[in-house]
Amino acid sequence: MIPFFRALILLALLYPLAVATTPVEAQLVTFSSSELTIETAGGKRHFTVEVARTPEQMAQGLMFRRSLPPDAGMLFEYARPQIASFWMKNTLIPLDMLFIAADGRITGIHARAVPMSLEPITSDTPVLAVLELNGGTAERLGIKPGDRVDHPLFARSG
Repeated sequence: MIPFFRALILLALLYPLAVATTPVEAQLVTFSSSELTIETAGGKRHFTVEVARTPEQMAQGLMFRRSLPPDAGMLFEYARPQIASFWMKNTLIPLDMLFIAADGRITGIHARAVPMSLEPITSDTPVLAVLELNGGTAERLGIKPGDRVDHPLFARSG
């Protein structure tokens, strides 16, 4: 019985080392950040967003995050407008997904995407970017389709 307890103690001591060096954490990518403003009927809303441009950054997105500051998000930038499709695999927090056309206009919002869901979330029209915010942010701030996003990625028309 004593060898069993020694093995148990050894496992308890080694577990934090194993968890701290998991392959997932070793492969996490980093992101640059920028400022972004959403113009709503209620005024301008400012966010600091991490920007996902590379395939590796886009694949990781906000996976494995346990929290996101209320004025933060992630902007997925595409090289050209396209239909965008997401899932919530390995995403631990609910998110609002704002689908944004090339002119910066929000064309659709998927509110409160369910953490860990494998259900596809797809834009109805081609978009140049998708902005992920904390779940419920769009409703709380009155962000709606038709509102405009001000960021260097988007050309301003008129």
